Amino acid sequence: MINPLTLIVARSANGVIGRDGGLPWRLSADLKRFKSLTMGGAMIMGRKTFDGLPGLLPGRRHIVVTRDRRWSATGTEVAHSAAEALALAGDEPAWVIGGAEIFALFLPMAERIELTEVVGDIAGDTVMPDPRDVGEWNEVSREEHGADGDRPAYAFVTLVRG
Repeated sequence: MINPLTLIVARSANGVIGRDGGLPWRLSADLKRFKSLTMGGAMIMGRKTFDGLPGLLPGRRHIVVTRDRRWSATGTEVAHSAAEALALAGDEPAWVIGGAEIFALFLPMAERIELTEVVGDIAGDTVMPDPRDVGEWNEVSREEHGADGDRPAYAFVTLVRG
């Protein structure tokens, strides 16, 4: 049986998910949560998201979706469509980690979203609509975290299709 497909995304109130190829905030707890959730699974991402990583993330498969049939990178598996990426993931837990085009491509197939809601309008150049505006999503858990110094307030939210 194929495991449920999950999107994992951090998004500000104004929809920003990225700036200059990276995250526009530094939330240590979010990075720890990302690692904990995706460990042992297959991460599906676009090439730009892969390029923005600090390198290969240990303990996880890197499936990169790209239109460029000549692109390759050591330690990755390359797919040229959503179906091909899902076939590569097989029975492993599959985590869609970005960017915006990849989120839009896989959103109709996802059964769960692990969302970090960053409070406030954050400057950035990559945006994603609120997934609750484009589908039937139910919030099943929420963990609030207040602002601390330069770190904005945020919440860990789990959404399931319902």
